[in-house]
Formats: sequence, structure tokens, C-alpha cells
Amino acid sequence: MAGNSQRKGAIRKSGKGNPTAGSGGRVRRGLEGKGPTPKAKDRPYHKAHKAVKRAERDAAKRPHRTSRGGDAEWIAGRNSVVEALRSQMPLTALYVAEGAERDGRLREAFELAAAQGVTLMEAPRAELDRLTGGAVHQGLAARMPAYEYAHPDDLLDIAAERGEPALIVALDQVTDPRNLGAVIRSAAGFGAHGVLVPERRAAGMTASAWKTSAGAAARVPVAQAVNLTRQLKAYQEAGCMVVGLAADGDVSLPELDLATGPLVVVVGSEGKGLGRLVAETCDQLVSIPMAAELESLNAGVAASITLYAVAQARS
Repeated sequence: MAGNSQRKGAIRKSGKGNPTAGSGGRVRRGLEGKGPTPKAKDRPYHKAHKAVKRAERDAAKRPHRTSRGGDAEWIAGRNSVVEALRSQMPLTALYVAEGAERDGRLREAFELAAAQGVTLMEAPRAELDRLTGGAVHQGLAARMPAYEYAHPDDLLDIAAERGEPALIVALDQVTDPRNLGAVIRSAAGFGAHGVLVPERRAAGMTASAWKTSAGAAARVPVAQAVNLTRQLKAYQEAGCMVVGLAADGDVSLPELDLATGPLVVVVGSEGKGLGRLVAETCDQLVSIPMAAELESLNAGVAASITLYAVAQARS
């Protein structure tokens, strides 16, 4: 009968006056897929999303931005470990093999470790072999954590905090960590505010660099640049003059008139010198006067001579 609401499948009125149907169009729409479920970090009310936002806020508040360079490094051998402790490298633990013969070097290592608060641990010799990659450790090894590089802008901030014109040493194509350590030592001695190195294909802050710096690495920050040329241009935009050391430079070091202002000194490798793009970016190319028979100086020596000349000009 028409209008019979008791008929099977007929529409009935709900208490709120809305028509409902057991298998109507709205039910079909409700069964349709809504796409993949968003990841937890993308859901505004999920704790994972809140944790990500909190981390972003905390990172924005940090005055210094750092990055870790590689993994922790192992120093193996009694002489090497004692020298590392004497240089006050930032060691986190000292490992001695079970049953290792006690001698003067081992006792000195224990005393220095205790004085510097370095954790002393005993390990089976086989475990020490594994940790050091099979190196000849003589029953003693030390663990040095990955170096935390400064952000390139931090070097300018340090100069500003001291009320001094910036002085930064940048290394281009320098792959020997001992040269890096020597440059850091000179930077500390002549008042530079930091050292800049490329992130790739360049020497990093290894145990060898720490040792060569003779402790200066604890006082002079080292920053990494993803792209050295781009970072040099950023320093120029910040008001720094960029000078590169080159054997055929247009200006002789004693005649450099940019030393008293904000300055970035770029040092290339002994063999290759400065890369083409880096050389083209420099405001001036500067040469160090020397005897004709001597072709070039290594990076550490060249940086030391230049920093001395800059320090003399500023004094």
C-alpha cells in the first residue's frame, strides 16, 4: 500500500526528523576509502607530531649549530694513548686488556686518565682487537668521540662578541689532518676566530689533527661548509674581505692593506693550490715573498706566516 511505512525497505523518520535508510547513498559514501592513513608525525594531535614541533622549537633556540663529523675514533697503542692524554684530547674512555703487563706508560696513562676524568675500563684482549679493528694496541686503547663542528656563522659571532674584526682561516683542498692541526695551532696563537673546512674531500678533526694542534683545538672552533665557494660569498655579504694565498698573487703579503678589517684568509694545498672557483671568488690573491728556488709552502706554514703578518698589522 502506498505510504505504508511498515513496508520492508521503506524510509522512516528518525527522532530528529532526519530520514535514514538501511542501505542508502550515505552508507555507500561512508564505505568509500579516504586514502592512506597519515604518518604519526603528520597528525596534529598525535604525540609524535608534538615531539617533532618541540624539537624544532628547541633547535631554533640554540645559539650554536653543530654537526658531528663521522663516527668515534680509536687510538691504539701505549705511546699513542699517552700522547693523546698529554695533549688533553677529549677522550671518553680508556680500555686496557685483561692481564696487560703494567709498565711506566700504562701507569702514566692511568694517572692522566684519572686526573682528566676519563673512564677506565677493562676488556678481554679479543674484544679490544675487535674495537680497534685489529690494530696493534699493546693492551691499551682510547676512544675519542666524533668532533662537533661549529656552524660557519658562529665564527662571525665569536668575533662580534669580542668586539674585534673577524679573522677566519679557510682551507681549500687540504687533505692532511696534520696541516689542519698546524693551522688551528697558528690560529690560536695569532688571534683568529676560527677555521673553516669543506665538508667533503678535505681533512677533518681526527686524532692526528688534535695531536698536531697541541691542545689548540680545544680553544679554536672548526666549522664545516657544505660548499666552500658559497660560504665565502656569504662571508663577503656579511662584510668580510676574502684573500687567497697564491704563488702568482697580485699583491705581496707585506703590501696587503686589508688586514685591519674583517678578513677571511683562504689557504690551498701545497700541490694543487686554490681551486679555480675559490680563486675567482677571492677579492685579492696574495703571494708570500720567498727565495726563487723554493716553489711553495705547505698549508700550515703558509697560514702561520700570513696570520703573523695580519696580527702585526692589527697591532
